[in-house]
Amino acid sequence: MTTRSPATRAAFYRAAWRWHFYAGLFVIPIFLILAVTGLMMLWIAQIDGRDGERIAVVPQGDPASLTVQVTAALSAVPGGEPVKYVAPRDAESAAIFRIDGAEGARTVAVDPYTATVVSDFAHRGGWYDWADNTHGTLLMGVFGDRVIEIAASLGIMLLATGLYLWWPRGGQSWRALLPVPAKGRGLWRSLHSVTGIWISVALLFFLISGLSWAGIWGARMMQAWSTFPPAKYDAVPLSDLTHASLNDGPKEVPWTLEQAPLPASGSDAGGDLRATGPLNIDTIDRFARQIGFEGRYQLNIPRRPDAVWTISRDSMSTDSRDPFSDRTVHVDRYSGRVLADMRFADYPVAGQAMAAGIALHMGTLGWWSVIANTAFCLGVIFLCVSGAVMWWMRRPSGSLRLVAPPMPHAMPMWRGAVVVGAVIGVAFPLAGLTFAAVLILDRLVLSRVPTLRHAFS
Repeated sequence: MTTRSPATRAAFYRAAWRWHFYAGLFVIPIFLILAVTGLMMLWIAQIDGRDGERIAVVPQGDPASLTVQVTAALSAVPGGEPVKYVAPRDAESAAIFRIDGAEGARTVAVDPYTATVVSDFAHRGGWYDWADNTHGTLLMGVFGDRVIEIAASLGIMLLATGLYLWWPRGGQSWRALLPVPAKGRGLWRSLHSVTGIWISVALLFFLISGLSWAGIWGARMMQAWSTFPPAKYDAVPLSDLTHASLNDGPKEVPWTLEQAPLPASGSDAGGDLRATGPLNIDTIDRFARQIGFEGRYQLNIPRRPDAVWTISRDSMSTDSRDPFSDRTVHVDRYSGRVLADMRFADYPVAGQAMAAGIALHMGTLGWWSVIANTAFCLGVIFLCVSGAVMWWMRRPSGSLRLVAPPMPHAMPMWRGAVVVGAVIGVAFPLAGLTFAAVLILDRLVLSRVPTLRHAFS
């Protein structure tokens, strides 16, 4: 086995440090935004609820029928159309209706016992939704989604180079997992590296699960390959709409179902509806309870001629704390036949992994996951702040240069580095494009413009 010389190891170290530094320039502001908005969503969902679900009511006998409740909700939005019903989590919670009116969608909370409106506000217009939109797109639509995907992809490289920079050398062992007594920049560096090591596994998980929602690596690669197969619907007619059309602002439809087409109403296909009476919101609610939907669940009301009733319950939408109990049932709006009954066990393996993973990512598994996610977000914030502090303390006073770590003149085994970069670039396309753009910028611009070369050195 060939032993690398100290000069070779030093060259590798400087190269890893340089890549870590430049990736951090791009990643730090994005990760700060993601961590802060993640904390906001985590605690708003626990304290206030994300859709009015925590509006309290006083139990007074039996609830009014849903037909009466939806009529009350419609009175708050004249000329409106009912879109969704969210069943109360318990007997002391309001029923939630989404009503679409001429001035946009409204969320209407109704006391289920008195059938009176207790609250009415713009649908998905609260602080939770602002944080969610910022977390997903930086409030910049598709462009923001791509920026976040690049940051998450580079975050994987940042994690790998950080691990290499931390790796114990010179006889160190487990002590490298603890901060060392130091002052100034040495203390910040120790705290930065130790914090990074302790949250490294969680960071990799959050990056991969977050990337699975991104537009390129997620939607066009992983999600497209892992979509629920329509063949499992048992030969029912399909709509030209996908399950993504049921998303109600934030991502609510399970990941593996988003790109799967919806079944269509208007045929003799499907199983029987085990309920009696006219087919309306009360009939469907009774059926949902009969087949096991307890407490909070969501009911999408058909709006198009070929639309279906959709009964759903999943942990991602905070309906439950158990992703293994995820279930979506589609019912023909005319015949009442069950066109599809999809459960966690029916998902492809990647879909099952995401159903469990996204619940952990969002902290919807109970208070233990809220506390764990809070600690993780605070750790990410500290990594970003400490990285910026270390750079500030390292730079020459009054200098406008970035003072990047120097690249070794003779990089040993550069072919291996190229192979690693190519693998990452293929696995994560936007990261590959970013690598290429940086190399082109360095070769064609920075190296030829002395002022820029000095500033970025």
